[in-house]
Amino acid sequence: MLRALYADLTQIGQYTSDDVVYHLAHRDLGLDLPGKLYGKQAVIDCELALHRATGGTLTACIDAVTANDHFAAVTGTFHAEFAARPLAFPFCGVWRFRDGQIVEHWQNAYDPAALHQLLGDALVSPGQ
Repeated sequence: MLRALYADLTQIGQYTSDDVVYHLAHRDLGLDLPGKLYGKQAVIDCELALHRATGGTLTACIDAVTANDHFAAVTGTFHAEFAARPLAFPFCGVWRFRDGQIVEHWQNAYDPAALHQLLGDALVSPGQ
């Protein structure tokens, strides 16, 4: 499931429960921004905004997936074009499942401050 999801993050709604909780990578930066998203539509909107912000260029190169029926960790590197320059940022996504659906996710970027500086508006303003 996670390999399919990382192949096309815009399809996240296929895999999430209605009450999914999404912990954003900037959650510990002390910013006056929400550190979590609640509900399937908020998570879908966030992923679509990130997709739009990168002009549809966001891809994930997966290094490893470790999973059981309850939890998973995925490590890799995201690649994208943003403001006419290439980006690469290592990540580790942690996932929790219930009844075969994602119920919780923790975004973890290698440098969340740099990621937020580049893509922050897309990450926390999904309606734009």
